[in-house]
Amino acid sequence: MTAIQAPTVRADMLIRRPPAQVYEAFVDPAITTRFWFSRASGPLQVGQTVTWWWDQYGVSAPAQVDALEPGRLIRLRWPLPVEWRFEPHGDHATLVHITATGFDANDNGVSQAIDNMGGFMLVLAGCKAWLE
Repeated sequence: MTAIQAPTVRADMLIRRPPAQVYEAFVDPAITTRFWFSRASGPLQVGQTVTWWWDQYGVSAPAQVDALEPGRLIRLRWPLPVEWRFEPHGDHATLVHITATGFDANDNGVSQAIDNMGGFMLVLAGCKAWLE
């Protein structure tokens, strides 16, 4: 029997806007609500926990903000560790990398990781559509 390695989720997308603008789209809920969640308890701030709501599904989730580097990085626990990296791509585009870790090394963890990967790709596509 082969052991399952704990999965890591990666989602990447090129968005044709400068890194500072793409970063702000994920930090400022006035923008993020245009393409992801319905509402938030506030903007992302280091050391704070924000709550995001998806009213259409009747669910919410807390996100603990661990690190912010404007135009470069967002790191939070939602509830597992998730990191956004914003890489300049030419003068007016950003390659966004989202990485999520902490999934269990079992069939359920693999299933959750696959579900998260699809969700992050949808979020990136929504952000791309909104900003471009």
